[in-house]
Amino acid sequence: MQELDKLNQLTESHGALQPGKGMISGVIALSLAILCFLGVLAFHFPEYLTTPQLRKSYSVDVLRMVMFGAMVISGGIALVNIVFGRARWLAAAAFVLVALTALLGGHKVPVNDFADDTPYIGLDWFILDLLGSSLIFIFIEKLFALRKNQPVFRAEWQTDFHHFIVNHMVVGFVLLATNLLVHKLFGWAAKDGIRFWVQDLNFFVALFLIVLVADLVQYWTHRAYHEVPVLWRLHAVHHSAKHMDWLAGSRQHIVELLITRTLVLAPIYVLGFSKEVIDAYIVIVGFQAVFNHANVSVRLGPLRYLIVTPNFHHWHHSQDDEAIDRNYAAHFAFLDHLFGTAVQSDRKWPDHYGVQGDYVPDGFLRQLAFPFVWKKT
Repeated sequence: MQELDKLNQLTESHGALQPGKGMISGVIALSLAILCFLGVLAFHFPEYLTTPQLRKSYSVDVLRMVMFGAMVISGGIALVNIVFGRARWLAAAAFVLVALTALLGGHKVPVNDFADDTPYIGLDWFILDLLGSSLIFIFIEKLFALRKNQPVFRAEWQTDFHHFIVNHMVVGFVLLATNLLVHKLFGWAAKDGIRFWVQDLNFFVALFLIVLVADLVQYWTHRAYHEVPVLWRLHAVHHSAKHMDWLAGSRQHIVELLITRTLVLAPIYVLGFSKEVIDAYIVIVGFQAVFNHANVSVRLGPLRYLIVTPNFHHWHHSQDDEAIDRNYAAHFAFLDHLFGTAVQSDRKWPDHYGVQGDYVPDGFLRQLAFPFVWKKT
């Protein structure tokens, strides 16, 4: 029970992890162990725990190798920490989960034929995105760090990780809800003539057009979140992050996620872009959503006036006076220059992140309730 209390305190705390005590390696071991345990559950129940669109794109054999490697790494770290008495309670939790994963079949669980139209939770999307994003972007952040002293497990990482978990786990619900809303609200606007014309466009022309159209909608939707008080209640949660890194972009209220995705998906559906173009757009938006929040010192010279860079988006998250309600675009920075909302500053980077007044509470559940209980003084 004492170990469970410590784990609960770890997940609910908001401070940075200090090196040298086995906490950082313990969290890495436990995280890998949890992913392995979730992975073995996905192998046992793929019809309910994996994403239909995603499961067609990856190799099960490769995933088995990744899971085996993660089990070895997690178990090895846990054993070393147990032997040397470094955060044994954390290491023990990781080791128990790895052992349980092995008992359930580990990476050798057979996957038989299963129904493809069942309700599902995107467990595979969560696992792959967390592994891929953390490995890629933490490496990039260490290679091109803006704030070199900022640790990977910085203050409030637990809150952002909770947002990451929930927003990825409900990917099936989000896709279902947004598709339903788009068809109900905007189905009348879809015209075969326009859709056929769009589908006949050159791939790269269509890709530029889909990003431009999506970003125009994103720009005005984003601007509304800042200028309409009732919408700011939702969006303030995203802006409450006081540190910028690859995980900070995950801090987003689920209601805002539904509204924004529905509005951005609407013109994509109405115009009838091909599946190949939509898939390429998803890759672009997925990368920029993480990269532009990352703790990286990237400005791209004159290109920063055309496309959104980490420098451009960091200013949007700043609570410095010159950055308030500026830099709304998600992909094309020239939209903010065109509409007069680009940040004008002599400094290259902002000093402080978050909302002015710091009135958004810490913790996922508090932030989930915040838009509905907030009384700003």
